[in-house]
Amino acid sequence: MAQDKKTNVLSAGKNKIIHSKALITGNGSGREDQCLFWIALLSLLLINHFRNPLRNVPGPFWAKFSNLWLVYHTRQGRMHRKIIEVHEKYGPLVRLGPHEISTADIDSLRIIYGAGNDFRKSDWYMPWQGNRKWDLFSERNESIHRAQRRLVSHIYSLSNMKKLEPYVDSAILFLLKKLASMEGEKIDVGRWTRLFAYDVIGEITFSKRFGFMDEGIDDGAFTMIDNILQCANWVGHTPWFYYLSIWLAPIIGNRLAITQRQGKLLQISHQNIKDRRERGTDRNDMLEQLFEVQREKPDKLDDICVTSMAASNIFAGSDSTSVSISALLYHTLRNPEVKKKLIDEINEHAAKNNIPHGTVFDLEIINNMPFLQACMYEALRCHPAVGVSLGRVVPPSGLQIGEQFIPGGSGISANAWVIHQNKDVFGEDADKFRPERWMEEPDRVATMTFFDLKTERNFLSFGAGSRYCIGRNVGWLEMSKLMPTLFHDYEVEFCDPCKDTREVAWQFRTCRTYHL
Repeated sequence: MAQDKKTNVLSAGKNKIIHSKALITGNGSGREDQCLFWIALLSLLLINHFRNPLRNVPGPFWAKFSNLWLVYHTRQGRMHRKIIEVHEKYGPLVRLGPHEISTADIDSLRIIYGAGNDFRKSDWYMPWQGNRKWDLFSERNESIHRAQRRLVSHIYSLSNMKKLEPYVDSAILFLLKKLASMEGEKIDVGRWTRLFAYDVIGEITFSKRFGFMDEGIDDGAFTMIDNILQCANWVGHTPWFYYLSIWLAPIIGNRLAITQRQGKLLQISHQNIKDRRERGTDRNDMLEQLFEVQREKPDKLDDICVTSMAASNIFAGSDSTSVSISALLYHTLRNPEVKKKLIDEINEHAAKNNIPHGTVFDLEIINNMPFLQACMYEALRCHPAVGVSLGRVVPPSGLQIGEQFIPGGSGISANAWVIHQNKDVFGEDADKFRPERWMEEPDRVATMTFFDLKTERNFLSFGAGSRYCIGRNVGWLEMSKLMPTLFHDYEVEFCDPCKDTREVAWQFRTCRTYHL
């Protein structure tokens, strides 16, 4: 019995030893599998890298293998500065992703952004459009975009701004009234220019201000739009993630803020249109002009399209304008000699045209104020409202830039923050705010309207080519009327001239935070 017991113990021990060996063998196999996986992945990345025709284009190391480099820096809100940094380091062509190239080559801009050159918008715009059938900003089919734009472009034309001028004047006068009540107080420029710009959009689109300036606060719209911009900015570099999120939404819910552009924002637009119909108006506002097009061509502009256009006014028109106004104020106040010269021109025209204090400058007078126009151009050059690059897809025929051939299907883009610092185009002092540069050639003095200048293809503050911002004239109207009126009625100064500003780039909001 004792012997049997001993044998059983030994057997049990032997079993334990065998079992233990089996576990060791299993762990070794697992580690080998992991090693094989990483070796295979690394091999795949290296094979793709060396087979990639863009492998010789310099750029950040991690950008060679994934778009995650773009995602990371975009989420930081500093891409407008990072893109300048990498171009200074690597040159006019920089690889930002496995198939993404950023260009600072001036000669390539006309090819990439020129009308009829078949460089469609990149897949970065896909999440912006979502399932909307009408979206001038993000529509990637050029034929559809041309047809849609043709229907509504006259509403945003320079000649139509005269019809909208009284509504802008109304918002400016209300802002002046609010400023008068805050005399001597510290004013957050970014917040108040944004409140103003949104209320202007309400006036010119729905014949009613949103009421943001009344209380000095918004109704949550700013947070919603900031979240949309921040999300869309990075998720555009990984559109597959957007569609995966939409597919999983019934299970996990909507986790991406960009979906509100197709949801809540359209609901807000729809409600304002409904209120406008019920309220009625004798104004020929932008909504009424959209209705006119709809009555003439109901098969091409239905209610959904009208709602989408109104939503675009709210979303894009307000933010880009407020950033541009803030930039103009900032650079003017940072340069006392510019401020003095601008105020002298304003006072001269006010005296010549008998403009009393508390009166908004007329557009015809403003168009004859060359230094004001130069200041606006220069502010938009030094501080473009759009901080990200204008992505396009190279057509099947490919693109030759210098000695580098870029094959069809590759992504190609230019960034206004980079292009506007080009010394060959804007002079050796391109990094300085100097409005006089826009007045040094006679044709620039004579023509101070958008895209009439010889350097039009190098001025990207409102986009380029056939896809330039359709609402640029609205923003220009607001800025050009507010600035002379403000400086004519008030002494405007920095609250703390030595305090640094904070920048953040979420597509339309490359903004500086400061106080007056």
